[in-house]
Parts: sequence; C-alpha cells; structure tokens
Amino acid sequence: MKKILTTPITYDQIKDLNIGDTVYLSGMLATCRDNGHKRVIEEDTMPEKFELRDGAIFHAGPIVGEDEEGKNYMVSIGPTTSRRMEPLEAAFIEKTGVRLIIGKGGMMGDTARACKEFGAIHCAFPGGCAVVAAREVEEVTDVEWLDFGMPEALWIMKVKEFGPLVVSIDTKGNNLFDNNLKLYRERLEANLGE
Repeated sequence: MKKILTTPITYDQIKDLNIGDTVYLSGMLATCRDNGHKRVIEEDTMPEKFELRDGAIFHAGPIVGEDEEGKNYMVSIGPTTSRRMEPLEAAFIEKTGVRLIIGKGGMMGDTARACKEFGAIHCAFPGGCAVVAAREVEEVTDVEWLDFGMPEALWIMKVKEFGPLVVSIDTKGNNLFDNNLKLYRERLEANLGE
C-alpha cells in the first residue's frame, strides 16, 4: 500500500517509518536551500507565508515560469545536495519544528540526532527527475525571499503524491547512507583481504 504523508505532518504519521521506506507527500511544500537556512538560523527570521512547524521543505532550486495571467508555475524542480545544509540543519529542525526534509543524497550525524530528538525525517528524492517532480506540483501558491534570486527563494507550493521519497533518516536517528557506507566498506575490506 502506498504511504502518503499529508501536511501538516504529525509525529504519528512518521514515527513508524524506517530507513529505506518509500513515501509520498500531499499538501504544502516549500523549497529552502542554503540562504533560507541561514536566514532562519543566523538572522532569526521565519517565513511569513509558510508554516514550517509540522511542515515539509525541499532542498531544491526550481525553475519557475509565469503564465499570461502572471501566475507562477513550476517548470523544473530538482533536488539540491542535502549535505550542503548539514551545518545548519539540526538547528533548523529544532527552531522550526519542521517534520520532513527532502533533498538529494543523505545527511550526517547532527541531522540524524536532531531527527531523533525533535521527531523529524529526511527523505532522498531521486536526482535527474526535476521535470517529473514539477508535474507533481499542483500549484505554486506563493513565494518569499525573492531577494535571494529564483533558485534560493522560498517557493511555496501545493503537491499531490510528490515522490517517490526514500526515508534516509528516520525518527529513531537511523541513517541509511551511513549504514550503507559501513556495509560497503566492510565488503570492500573483506574482498581486499582475500
């Protein structure tokens, strides 16, 4: 059965998920990259048009178009490497109460500890699927922080069954990418030792 998370995301929706599980997201989603994280943590500024608490963010730099009526629409929305946000992600989770972080690849120990302590998860979105992801955006509802430029702005959108998203850090602090790295190293050492 397809597991769909719906915003606002409660702890109960995610507490039984495990690394490696596949989920989808329906509801509200906002892009938030390096500059957005810095604004929240270093400048102590929260978005005015998007509720981060119990929400979902996407480490992504979208291409957004504008139709004849001046309404924004998503052209392409590919994930940004999540590890870039690692220095600020734990503080971001604690301060905002965000429940779902989506990006490319995995994150590290501080983020895993924050996911466990504050009840959040990180999910990996497959790279190279930016146009497919844009099709899962039903509507671009608003934008904040355009002073950063299009890729770094906080784009707010309504999505339906956005994914697939692979749980890479669960609420227990397990980290899929770290686990896989250990496993691959053990296999490599075993093979080299033969």
